[in-house]
Amino acid sequence: MEPSVTRRTFVQAMGVGAGTAAGLAPFAAQGADNPENTLKIVAVACSPRKGMTTAQALGFCLEAAKAVDPDRIETELIDLAEMEIPGYMAAGIPLKPGHRDDFPKVAEKLADRGVAGIIIGSPVYYRNVTALCKAFIDRCRVLRAGFALSNKVGGAVAVGGGRNGGQELTLQAIHSALLCQEMLVVGDGRPTAHAGGAVWNPGTDDISEDKIGLATVRNLGRRVAEVALQRAPAE
Repeated sequence: MEPSVTRRTFVQAMGVGAGTAAGLAPFAAQGADNPENTLKIVAVACSPRKGMTTAQALGFCLEAAKAVDPDRIETELIDLAEMEIPGYMAAGIPLKPGHRDDFPKVAEKLADRGVAGIIIGSPVYYRNVTALCKAFIDRCRVLRAGFALSNKVGGAVAVGGGRNGGQELTLQAIHSALLCQEMLVVGDGRPTAHAGGAVWNPGTDDISEDKIGLATVRNLGRRVAEVALQRAPAE
């Protein structure tokens, strides 16, 4: 059994100095009680293009999640496009001079106890996730130190340049990372009920006409919300 995360292991896993980590509590202890009994579902867009098709697909996903129970479910979209997520820090290499690290503020949001579901979205690059998505996933090793994401509901969205352009392989790559975090991974719910949100961008940066893909995205959002609510204490 792995020990609970401590401040020392937190700083080491982050690959940063004590000065950078000052004021950050171990992720396993993040969050406060939730008297309003609301649940939060967070989506993380891992495209280098801000606000484009991956973020749009996740927006549809969150809308469907919110619609399951508007009074209890809150949603947030985190777009990594303009953030700096140095992947090398996952190996314990300190932040290089002149570089910025935006990962800690994202990690704190994900580890909060009020977050019941996390959906990660990536464009398909050579039948896999983007470099930004991989760096983000690698940096999440610090969350695994104390299994801060354990039992949160997880899902994935992939946007490819073809109808069969590698979306399912990209979804599997994200799922593998979420499983290592001891998360409860779900796919898109019925009636599509496959691996997750699989969207086609036909080169126009307009996914609104992809009825098949958007159905999987909406079903994923609904499914994540349903499972999160099933696991939550009753009002």
